[in-house]
Parts: sequence; C-alpha cells; structure tokens
Amino acid sequence: MQQTPELTRRVRFVLCEPAHPGNIGSAARAIKTMGFRDLRVVAPREPGYRTHPEAVAYATSSIDVLEASRMHETLADALEGVTFAWALTGYDREYGPKLSPMREAAGKATAWLEQMDGDLAFVFGTERSGMTNEETAELTDVMAHSGVMVDLSPIPGIKVDKHSTGGVGDKTTLVIAPVVAACGVKIAKMSGRGLGHTGGTIDKMESVPGTRTALSQEEFFAQVNKIGLSVIGQSEGIAVADKKMYALRDVTATVSCIPLIASSIMSKKLASGSDAILLDVTTGTGAFMKTVDQSIELAELMVAIGTHHGRRVAAMITDMDTPLGRNIGNSLEVMESMDVLKGKGSADLTEVCLQLAANMLVLAGKGTPAECRAMAQAVIADGSAFAKCKEMFAAQGGDTRVLDDYSLFEQPAANFELLAEQDGYIVANDAEKIGSASVLLGAGRQKKGDPLDFAAGITLHKKRGDYVHKGESLATFYGAADKFEAAAAEYRSGLVYGAEKPEEAPLVYALVTKDGVERY
Repeated sequence: MQQTPELTRRVRFVLCEPAHPGNIGSAARAIKTMGFRDLRVVAPREPGYRTHPEAVAYATSSIDVLEASRMHETLADALEGVTFAWALTGYDREYGPKLSPMREAAGKATAWLEQMDGDLAFVFGTERSGMTNEETAELTDVMAHSGVMVDLSPIPGIKVDKHSTGGVGDKTTLVIAPVVAACGVKIAKMSGRGLGHTGGTIDKMESVPGTRTALSQEEFFAQVNKIGLSVIGQSEGIAVADKKMYALRDVTATVSCIPLIASSIMSKKLASGSDAILLDVTTGTGAFMKTVDQSIELAELMVAIGTHHGRRVAAMITDMDTPLGRNIGNSLEVMESMDVLKGKGSADLTEVCLQLAANMLVLAGKGTPAECRAMAQAVIADGSAFAKCKEMFAAQGGDTRVLDDYSLFEQPAANFELLAEQDGYIVANDAEKIGSASVLLGAGRQKKGDPLDFAAGITLHKKRGDYVHKGESLATFYGAADKFEAAAAEYRSGLVYGAEKPEEAPLVYALVTKDGVERY
C-alpha cells in the first residue's frame, strides 16, 4: 500500500496494557516498517517504557517512533478522534467501532481512508469482549481480498481443500489428498512450509528428489484437470495483509487470539478458491490449541466464517498430545505416508486419515459418512490411492522410485538410540518437545529461511501408554552426530514415567459443522 503523509497521519496503532517494554519497542519497529508512525500505549505495566533498555533494544532504528508514542490511561482516551477502529483485540463496545465499512473498500485501506472523515485505529492487546462472528467474517474478507483471489473455475467439478492447524508428525495431506482424488474429487491444494515444531507439507514433498512445488497457474490447473490432484506451495500473493498482520500480532502478544487465528487461516483458504474446506484442528501439547474446548471454539468460528462466505466447511478436532504415527522428519514422514497408502501404515495415522478423507468426500457430496469411509478404504485396498500419489509426484518432476524403495531417499549422516532411563509406563511424552527435538536435529526451522536436512528426524519406538524397560530404545534419532545431545535433552524434558498405564486418549474428539458440534 502506498501511503501519503496525510494518510500516514490518520492511522494510529494502539497497544492495550502491554506487559513487556520489549513488545512496545518491537511494535514501534513494526509500524515504522509498514510506513506509519503514530503509536499509542494504554496503561502499560512499565510507564517508563520509552527509555527502558529492552524497549530501546527492540525498537532498533525506530527509536523516534518509540519516543514519540503517547501514553493513555484508557482505551477510550487512545481512540479519541477516531472514526473507525479495527478492533483486533481490546474491543471496547461502548465506543462502538465497526468493521463493516472496510468491506466496501474491498480490503484496500488506502481507498477506504480516502473516503472517510477522521482517523483509523488498529487496536491490539488485552481481550475485552472480542469480535462478533460477523465482524470476524468481515475481517477475513478484507484479508482475503488484500491479495490474489484464486479462481478455480477452469477446473470443472467441486474442489475440496483440507487445512491442518499443525502438529508433530502431521503428514495426513500426503495420504488423504491422493485418497480423495482416487475417489473422483478434484484436489487443487496450496500448502505451506514448516516453522518451529510443526512440519510443512511442501517440505515433505521436496524430500522426494526432483519434486517441483512451485507451478505456474497454467501448470497447476492443467495437472488437476488431467489427474485430479496437485499440491503446491502457497503463492506469495495470497492474503498479503495476513503477513503484515501476523508481524504485529507477534510483537503485541496476540498470536493466540482465536478470532485472529480464525481470520488468518480462513483468509488464505477463501483466497485459494476451493468450494469446500475440511479443517483439521489439532489439540494438545504439540498443537497451538492446547485444550479441546479451545479447539472447538476455533473450529466453530472458522466454520461460521466459511459458511458466511458460501463455502461448505466442517472441522475435525484431532489429538496432538502424541505425534501421529511414529516418524517425525521430512523423508521419514513421506515413507510412513506411503505405508498407509500401501495398506500397512500405523493404526493411529491410518484411522485419522480415513476419518479426514471420509469427511472431505462428504463435503464433496459423495455420500453418507459410512459410504465415504468405505470408498476411502477401497481405494487404499485396491492400490489406486497409492498410484494416484505416484502420478502426482511424477507430474511434478519427482523421482517416484523412492516411494517404492525408501533406500533411495537421502540418507542421514548418523543415528542415535535414545534409551529409557527406568522401567515404567510412559505417562507423558510431550509432542511439542519431540517436535522441538526434531528441529534441533535439522528436520525443521527455527526461523524462516533456515535450511533443512531432509534425512533428519526421529522414529518413535515407544509412545504414550507403552511400557518400557530401562535400557530399551525409546526412539532413534537421525542427523548430524553433534546435534544428538541437545536433541536428546529436549526430548527427555517432556518425558514422564509412571507405575500406572495412562488412560488412552481419543484420536478424534469432535466434528464441527454449521449445524453444531458432535463430540465423540
């Protein structure tokens, strides 16, 4: 967005009750990077934040914005003179900011500002009363239209997408996309890369030598029309406002705000163009949503947003206290996914994939849940799903020999056996810690742009609920030998032994549709 000095003066950013001076300094840097300068701070925990060493350090070259920031006692004071407030969190309904005028401007803030009198405020911080579903849907629409809106109409028939909120060992796309495509439903999917303890589908695909995940629109459409399936990297032009929004959410401690999570995810899904969307909302230690109730709340909101925009949407709440399957790492997860497609995969991964695929087929109008599950099972049993997967990789340049002969994958530099330190049941095996250990081995990124070791990762021999004897192998680590010690320490930090076998957790907790929540 091109700003004029006049427009710049009419936009302010408001932080409500920030706890840490460093967050204020980071916010100053973020808004200056975006071309703005007006920072307001409501009731900060540290009133002397402007000169606080942490704030100064994080502001870096934006000290001028930090020093010029204004401090207010209340949100109402900070919003004085504002005509409209984009209330991201910190919503004071007595003031009455509304999002609806932004829709009229199709997400182009400059055009909108030119049409209105007064100032615009972006409010971040303490949750007050939150946004309504309608307001969140409006925000999502603005974010979706801030970039390219993909038109999939050149691909005939209903197109179904799946999105996972992320987890450890979450390799379901590599299974369910070919399964659903083998059942006759078009899959034109854009996926992301991994960051932190959660892996990314595109990284896994690129561990198959030669695989191209950056296709032109023409190539993408042609492949889906020919074989019914393509999975590619997300275009940089999709929901560009989300990227800037996320930068501010990061420094203002609002990443975990459910309406903002919902808008971030759904803006990209709406922009990607599919007719129907199945959401896999993970819950537990390895997920962003730590409780089932939080996951259901997020799922309900995302389903409401999608329904509001005329899409068929459902969400499954799946367990992520324990990694799915037994392999974590890019090529390792491809191998395990292929095993499922060959009918010999781990029971937990197979079951979750069958349920996800069945619900995608239901959204596509293929039948009842029972009928759709039977269809998914049939294409695995007769080999057509695996054949469809090989067809996709071949079309995108991948060496499909590795899908049959895993020895042809890039091999790890070394391996290490992590041994049990005592007898007992594994009563806790923190999935996030396992994911973080895999990152330390080189299987994931600590920051955007970090290189990956496709062969690095972890194979779990024992999971939560299993009994182990002292000296028995818990897991095998793969990667550079000098990384094993740190990874082992991280893994063990989330490991708890006990005398009693823990209660088995369900793989799927609930199904959320526009008609309500069905708990299992």
